[in-house]
Amino acid sequence: MKLTLHIWRQKSPGAAGKFVDYEVDNVNRDMSFLEMLDVLNEELIAKGEVPVAFDHDCREGICGMCGMVVNGVPHGPRKATTTCQLHMREFKSGDQIWIEPFRAEAFPIVKDLVVDRSSFDRVIQAGGYISVRAGSAPEANATLIAKPDADTAFEAAACIGCGACVAACPNASAMLFTSAKLSHLSHVPQGQPERYRRVQDMVLQMDSEGFGNCSNHRECEAACPKEISVTHIARMNRDLLKAALTEE
Repeated sequence: MKLTLHIWRQKSPGAAGKFVDYEVDNVNRDMSFLEMLDVLNEELIAKGEVPVAFDHDCREGICGMCGMVVNGVPHGPRKATTTCQLHMREFKSGDQIWIEPFRAEAFPIVKDLVVDRSSFDRVIQAGGYISVRAGSAPEANATLIAKPDADTAFEAAACIGCGACVAACPNASAMLFTSAKLSHLSHVPQGQPERYRRVQDMVLQMDSEGFGNCSNHRECEAACPKEISVTHIARMNRDLLKAALTEE
């Protein structure tokens, strides 16, 4: 396949950025999207030009590093798929593809397609953990957990923290991410002692990072590569209200 790529290039956080056009030929339809960018970068390096900077790590749809917006959609056109698992068979020869970084005040651009998502780390540090000493791993069936609670906790824990929810939301809200991290702990016995303090601390940190509020567009759910439900946001809001009402 032959493709025309329009890629956002920005040398540094304070520099002006712009879209730069590149022609890529002989693209194999079985390549992943990131492999296609690897091919482009090899050509740029061979010409003595600066390669395109983009985040990546596992390339297995697990780590959440590969976030970018492809033709206006975080992670690209295939639903429930990370950019690294998006394959070029989703496109056809002659296509023009627009590639840009996630756009959010809380995700400042570092270079080209790379953004700083350390704001997510600070939200987790505010309370996304269990502070009690759990000791060694217990026998799997020693702690009884209702099947619906176990399933909900597992769904929430599938969040990879890629930031697609923020990029898709017109308000750049991080409520899907934050609520997923809260929900997977609130559905297990170990997470109960700190449940209401946790939601207050994490929501306060989320707001201080400059993320917007949820206005029920549900774009976050549509863009999430793990298809995490917005019902977690409703659950987070209920816990936050209860925490405020029972606060001493």
